Amino acid sequence: MTSALPYGNGEPHFGHVYEFIITDIMARFYRLTGRDVIYVCATDAHGTPIEINAMKAGKDPLSFVMENHEKFKKMFEFFLISLDNYHITHSEENEKIAHEMFKKALENGYIYTKEIDLLFCEKCNRFLPDRYVRGTCPKCGAEDQYGDVCEKCGATYTPFQLKNPKCALCGSKPVIMKSKHYFFKLSAFEGKLKAWIQNAPLQQEVKNYVLDWIEKGLEDWCISRDGPYFGFKVPGEENKYLYVWWDAPIGYIASTANYCKKAGCDWEKIWKGTCGEFQIVHTIGKDIIYFHYLFWPAMLMATEFKLPTYIHTHGFLTVNGEKMSKSRGTFITAKDYMEKIGNPEYLRFYFASHTSSGITDIDLSREAFLTAVNSVLVGNIMNFVYRALTLLYRYFEGKTISASTYDMEELVEVKNILERIREAYENWNIREVVECVDGIASIGNAYLQKKEPWKLVRENKEKAHEVIAQALNMAKDICIALFPILPSACGKALKIMNLEESWNLIGKELENGHIINKPEPLIPKIEDFQLF
Repeated sequence: MTSALPYGNGEPHFGHVYEFIITDIMARFYRLTGRDVIYVCATDAHGTPIEINAMKAGKDPLSFVMENHEKFKKMFEFFLISLDNYHITHSEENEKIAHEMFKKALENGYIYTKEIDLLFCEKCNRFLPDRYVRGTCPKCGAEDQYGDVCEKCGATYTPFQLKNPKCALCGSKPVIMKSKHYFFKLSAFEGKLKAWIQNAPLQQEVKNYVLDWIEKGLEDWCISRDGPYFGFKVPGEENKYLYVWWDAPIGYIASTANYCKKAGCDWEKIWKGTCGEFQIVHTIGKDIIYFHYLFWPAMLMATEFKLPTYIHTHGFLTVNGEKMSKSRGTFITAKDYMEKIGNPEYLRFYFASHTSSGITDIDLSREAFLTAVNSVLVGNIMNFVYRALTLLYRYFEGKTISASTYDMEELVEVKNILERIREAYENWNIREVVECVDGIASIGNAYLQKKEPWKLVRENKEKAHEVIAQALNMAKDICIALFPILPSACGKALKIMNLEESWNLIGKELENGHIINKPEPLIPKIEDFQLF
């Protein structure tokens, strides 16, 4: 399993946090159901934007990106992300595999060279990548825009379309010069990509986008850049470098190789498909669909690697209905949350309760966040779990009883909901999981209010014991179902119940005489905060 490689040109923000939390929830669910999971990722370390930001910070690119790499690692620890391996694309493994895949694609006839026109700064004596060119937007007329995209109107274009282009480094007017570059024959894979997209169990709405792109025809892809460039050299070249999008996704493979080096397994058996039971699952945002559904699988086909089994594509994260923006005050970093709110499981629960199997955007608003945490999570779900635990401990010294004679109406309803929970997880419909668990907690709270075991215990102690036992079984199922989302709070509750974290316990009655420990509060309500 992988999350998309976070780009190491800045601090981790909420967009990163969202994607890693969703992938982590699914990784934890798969482990909970007994499947072996290797969850890997890496910091994407190369490319022009990193060079530019490092220059602004007065640092060399590697030092700059390593600082951000460490910030991502702290983010993972805080938000309880259970990565098995986190690496960086600027690594020996990545360079070796990127070169091997380049040579294999070249040998198989899928890479060729041709001369192209590029902008060249005679004063700086270098070819200028898009981000090293500034000028006037050809669409809206905004001045001092990059050579590939206008930050004011959002238009995309080539540096040659930019009006009054200037070198971003020295301000000189660039000239046009020819340069030899390497191209990957993406067009040669139109048929294979179409067949894969049609037959793979991918999200239908994404399939439609990608198939439409294929029908319109795919252009070959320039996979080299002129030096100076922060990246790996093209094999056999002195001043040509592999474009960042060639070696970046190979970071998935390289991180697996780094993991296997430590764990004693064989990464090639996984990624070359010789160990057939392995499935490769990617999680990505919808902004990188083109790369992961076209470029990446074509690279794998060209070099005889295994294709992804499933790619889960999610929407963007918005804040109060708007895109994250520093100027609008809606750009939130992981550090902001860590310092101003603190509990990682509030955010894990909120993201889970708003994530469906589709690619719709997820909005984060103050009102919805407080409602999800205080009313749903703490006020209903965890309130019921804590009630069940404290009732058993208070009235029966924490010892349960067989509840086989308890009222069947609630049991049947809960059983039906439990069957939906696993299916929802398997479909990546995490929002439905939360809705189902919330439903069980509501049934449980209503059941306790109806039966009032704290009164019943004075009249019929055995019946009161059975009522509380039923409530405890429901609480146990809730904590197992929510464990992938709330590993700390639910892990704590399961320890109180003296139970292991296993999906096999879902729907099974606790044994007669099972003893729980003294209950402790599981998760507090969120206090007032100033963040979004």
